[in-house]
Amino acid sequence: MKDDSRMDQKTVAVVKGLIMDGVAKANSGHPGGAMSSADFATLLYSDFLNFDPDDAQWFNRDRFILSAGHESMLLYSLLHLTGFVGMDAIKNFRQMDSLTPGHPEVHLTPGVEATTGPLGQGFGMSVGMAVAEAFLRQKLGADVMDHFTYTLSSDGDLQEPIALGAASLAGLWGLGKLIVFYDSNKIQLAGPTSRVDCADIRKVFEGMCWQVLDIDGHDHEQIRKAVQDARLEGSKPTLVVCNTVMAKGTAHMEGDHNTHGAPLKADEIAASKEKLGLPAEDFHVPGDVQEHFRRRHDGMRAKVAEWKKNLEAKLASDKDFAALWNQIMTKRSALKIEWPEFAPGESIATRKAWGACLNKITDQLPNLLGGSADLDPSNQTTKFRETVGNFAIDGYDARNLAYGVREFPMAAVMNGMALHGGIIPFGATFLTFADYCRNAIRMSALQELPSLYIFTHDSFWVGEDGPTHQPIEHVSSLRLIPDLIDLRPADATETAVCLDIAFKQDQHPSCVFLTRQGLPVLDPAEYPAVKDGARKGGYVLKDCEGTPDLIIVASGSEVSLALETAKLFKRKVRVVNICSFKLFDDQPESYKKEVLPSEVTARAAAEAGRTELWHKFVGCDGVVLGLDHFGQSAPGKLLSEKYGFTPENFARLIREKY
Repeated sequence: MKDDSRMDQKTVAVVKGLIMDGVAKANSGHPGGAMSSADFATLLYSDFLNFDPDDAQWFNRDRFILSAGHESMLLYSLLHLTGFVGMDAIKNFRQMDSLTPGHPEVHLTPGVEATTGPLGQGFGMSVGMAVAEAFLRQKLGADVMDHFTYTLSSDGDLQEPIALGAASLAGLWGLGKLIVFYDSNKIQLAGPTSRVDCADIRKVFEGMCWQVLDIDGHDHEQIRKAVQDARLEGSKPTLVVCNTVMAKGTAHMEGDHNTHGAPLKADEIAASKEKLGLPAEDFHVPGDVQEHFRRRHDGMRAKVAEWKKNLEAKLASDKDFAALWNQIMTKRSALKIEWPEFAPGESIATRKAWGACLNKITDQLPNLLGGSADLDPSNQTTKFRETVGNFAIDGYDARNLAYGVREFPMAAVMNGMALHGGIIPFGATFLTFADYCRNAIRMSALQELPSLYIFTHDSFWVGEDGPTHQPIEHVSSLRLIPDLIDLRPADATETAVCLDIAFKQDQHPSCVFLTRQGLPVLDPAEYPAVKDGARKGGYVLKDCEGTPDLIIVASGSEVSLALETAKLFKRKVRVVNICSFKLFDDQPESYKKEVLPSEVTARAAAEAGRTELWHKFVGCDGVVLGLDHFGQSAPGKLLSEKYGFTPENFARLIREKY
């Protein structure tokens, strides 16, 4: 036991040496917090974390999320000792094309479970992972799905309100297999946390139904007992408050806020290594430390082999289990989904079309989990909630996630579920509140996650609620996020097509923008392209003979406006529906020129939002009917007339130009 204790201390010292050396070689990084967290993170990996040493993606592994993403050199050091990251990568920390970027990236580095750095989001994603584990454990059985989700959070994480919103949900849902280590070193980049925070974290988290354990984050006996106690608490998530010292182990800079975001100087590193009992050489990892760190690996390999054997037997003997397993393991692009049909000529808001689609697929996709940010009737998720029940409240196999007014946590939880795997997540709210979700949407795209965002009430047609609730710039703003699929359907039929596109994404998140007001359901007999044209993002909806004299392009609710406007011209007019900028931009140039021939320079566009982005399709001098100012409180029909969204006014603008 004494030898194990000595080896634990030596291993932690080696980890701290790697942190100092990696940051110093890069001349960039955050050593202080990584060193204050090293004791409990190292013991977690060496003594408790359950994973497959030969496969970082084994499905039933414990998840570890470094919410304090700036402490990345700590995680990379542990992954090196684990065997997932080589020494060359450690030495190339923060360098071009390295597996060890400045903040962890899930699609890049084996053993990294989530891309983190924007503080608080790792915490939120860990809640989503714990949700996925609890649901799948209930559905598949604890012999197949039964793991812990561990998170390392910093003061900065808990200062971001998203963390507290997600924590409130985790407490409500009783996620007993979620364990968060809070590195309470009381220092942040600009100085002591006492300058900015007076919160009693114990009271805050206990008030949100968490178990809270207070320990010395450098005392190995206390760390081990805390993990054991946390794992025994089955009905509440656990926050382990690790009281630590910033840059613990350094010779002269313990507790110094300057260590948060700057490399240690060479003389400080040398003195610190001497204090820690390390040799002067850089990137020192002795064989006995590696052997000690990996002493559980053979046992874990045996457990993985037993798990796989059990899974094979269960698949062979239980048809219902096999069907569910195959469903959750099916790639999104291979899903086969039946959608409802809508009668031409009816007036249906596209948000109501989404509701009909959701009700149709509820039983087809048993691993579909999602909900609304307290807008169930408006977002058309009420029937879904009533059918599948509220997660945790009605059991862990219930599938509606009642997020409350927590849009940002909702989005991060969705990302966590997508990262975990086995879940198809969606979340819904008003489009104007997409701003609350935005950084998590960006993280969906960055992590290549097919999270589905349903945004209803997509324009000034919201009406009486006024400018606070009427989105103007939001669609354009979201279109600026790389790799995010924007989908603004023209009618109910196209809503189903757009949802099929979104549900069948393997790597891209989607935002579906839906109307509050009714839109005419286009007749496929008259407009056959509406049945499938959205898959290319933009397409010719109504054409003329020969080369058109004028092209009118639009999206969403303005497509029907464009069709009505085209009828007011005696010249040859083509109407193009661009329901997705992203998908249309991805098409071959030949196709885009076929839809928008360069020789036709008379072009106009309409969308109930910002005008700027539409000039890429109509040219610098093209006519764009849009809205570049805030709305006001009045019925939507009156606002459409006031703002000129009528066929007569649109035609007038075009005639004045061409």
